[in-house]
Amino acid sequence: MFPLWDEMPTRKIPIITISLIIINCLVYYYQIFLVADSMQFIYSFGLIPYEVSQSIDVVPYGPSPIHLTVGTSMFMHGSFVHLFGNMLYLWIFGNNIEDYLGSFGFIVFYLLSGILAALTQILISPYSKVPMIGASGAVAGVLGAYFILFPKSRITTLIFFGFFIRLIKMPALFVLGLWIIFQLFYGLSNLSLQGANAGVAWFAHIGGFVGGIILIKLFKPIKKYRF
Repeated sequence: MFPLWDEMPTRKIPIITISLIIINCLVYYYQIFLVADSMQFIYSFGLIPYEVSQSIDVVPYGPSPIHLTVGTSMFMHGSFVHLFGNMLYLWIFGNNIEDYLGSFGFIVFYLLSGILAALTQILISPYSKVPMIGASGAVAGVLGAYFILFPKSRITTLIFFGFFIRLIKMPALFVLGLWIIFQLFYGLSNLSLQGANAGVAWFAHIGGFVGGIILIKLFKPIKKYRF
């Protein structure tokens, strides 16, 4: 199941959503093509739970204080597919949340969602030395907000059943509900010493999604919004 677009109109151009996509793409370009050692860059500016939980910066050294990697890691990605998936979800769902919160409110919401996502992963795996990178946690917060605000919005989704491929319009409640169920399933099934240090930060996704649900109730829309 692969979401492609939604049918919720926006009242203005989503400047922050577009800017975030551009920044993430530029950082990925820099990471892949302009940095001498991409892995050293990832270990320096990615979020390593052990470093943050212990307030220790190990070689290769990153920004000071090391807690700043909670922010820098949100704009880094491990592959083009990783980047494309996150930016697609951000574009589909982020424009409506920005429209609801306004530009300033949205950027604050986005960053707070990413922070909550990172803290959730650190809580689950405080001694992991595997760098966590990607906008997934912050984007998950956007999904959580969309899940609450626009549950009936129709999402055009690409469905795969073996060789059978079809475009189907489904409510966001179902699409995003199924998404978080998958995150919970994989997160809980990998909840072990090895799983907590695995390549996918499942609990960052879960923490971001739940964080988005909580945060959107604390933020006020910029003006009367008709659902």
